[in-house]
Amino acid sequence: MATRKIRTIGDEILRKKCKPVKEMTPRVAELIEDMFETMYEACGVGLAAPQVGVLKQIVVIDVEDGNQYVLINPEIIETDGSQTGPEGCLSVPGKSGTVTRPDHVKVRAYDEEMNLFELEGEGLLARAICHECDHLTGDLYVDKVEGELMDVTAEEDMEEIEGEE
Repeated sequence: MATRKIRTIGDEILRKKCKPVKEMTPRVAELIEDMFETMYEACGVGLAAPQVGVLKQIVVIDVEDGNQYVLINPEIIETDGSQTGPEGCLSVPGKSGTVTRPDHVKVRAYDEEMNLFELEGEGLLARAICHECDHLTGDLYVDKVEGELMDVTAEEDMEEIEGEE
């Protein structure tokens, strides 16, 4: 496993559409491991493949609910309710903004064995699913921010995100 360089806003790869994953290969498995390591090193709760320079439809999420989620070729199939709160992104360091997202999300995706499954999430997990899936189509949370982006330190950012749960 290795940490990878996180691409930051202004890098054109973050605005590109990702391609579906056709099969699990050793390279894809290694990418997933590296994505988790990179996310944890950066104190994030989610990471999408384009954030590490790979245009594949892969998302990893860990919102500290005891589960690690791998979503390959994810498709949001249901949303309900809404939540408005602070959001940040590893690709937009030092910034936070208020974003409204669904409070309940159902996503269909493949796991690491390429088995199709559905995952339902609420609160922070729903927010993370939506945020990371946006990355796969070249959309960034800064496009959805209500009001101005605010400067934050990494500690403030984590306190705001943890306060959402």
